[in-house]
Amino acid sequence: MESIPHPIPRTVEEVFNDFKGRRGGLIKALTTDVEKFYEKCDPEKENLCLYGMPNETWEVNLPVEEVPPELPEPALGINFARDGMQEKDWLSLVAVHSDSWLLSVAFYFGARFGFGKSERKRLFQMINDLPTVFEVVTGSVKQAKEATPYNNSSKSKPSAKMQPRQSESQPRGAKLSSKEEEESGEEEQEEEEEQGATLCGACGDNYANDEFWICCDICERWFHGKCVKITPAKAEHIKQYKCPGCSSKRKRRHLLAGLLEYARYAAFNPEKA
Repeated sequence: MESIPHPIPRTVEEVFNDFKGRRGGLIKALTTDVEKFYEKCDPEKENLCLYGMPNETWEVNLPVEEVPPELPEPALGINFARDGMQEKDWLSLVAVHSDSWLLSVAFYFGARFGFGKSERKRLFQMINDLPTVFEVVTGSVKQAKEATPYNNSSKSKPSAKMQPRQSESQPRGAKLSSKEEEESGEEEQEEEEEQGATLCGACGDNYANDEFWICCDICERWFHGKCVKITPAKAEHIKQYKCPGCSSKRKRRHLLAGLLEYARYAAFNPEKA
């Protein structure tokens, strides 16, 4: 439940920064902090909402009571569906509604402070350059392994796309024709675009050359090492890396399997249960 404790954004850039902060908090809740988020959405509680804050934090809370609210409100009662559908589908649905809420908050500020047509268009273009929360949570953003300087089989070696290219069919020092140069330039441009499109599965920020990244062997999403608390030295000793989201799902599956096994045992051996 938010009453705008942060500075109110009044320019396109300020509204966009507010959008990015809230978006970062929502992505954390649905990826790296998913286990904590899952626990807070108890279906036994009242209607709950997921709020993203401008400082990249999140909270699950009751909706505001005043009508109309000071800010647009997120989807109401997300906790009621938690145990009624598969976790992956539930998280995806919350992500979709979170995207809708982020846009409504951004354009609420735009309407409140009289953004003109060009300002609204610029704000939308800036927002549209980022992947949606849904795309990050579901992994539908293209996570090209070649686009990052580290991979799981060799976590400290640059990828092929970070290395100088040389055609196998051309001898060293051979001069390329104008057509071959053009094709080579197009390929390099495509590779650069793919590299720029790689996004962290935790914070959603773009790939940068000077940052350490690691890929989850389960969902194949890439993460900043700092976002998942993995250093290059640690990565050297990891044979199979599982991101926080995949690790928490596996723990819950094991717990559920254990509970089911005990239930079967108790049904057939009531005197020993």
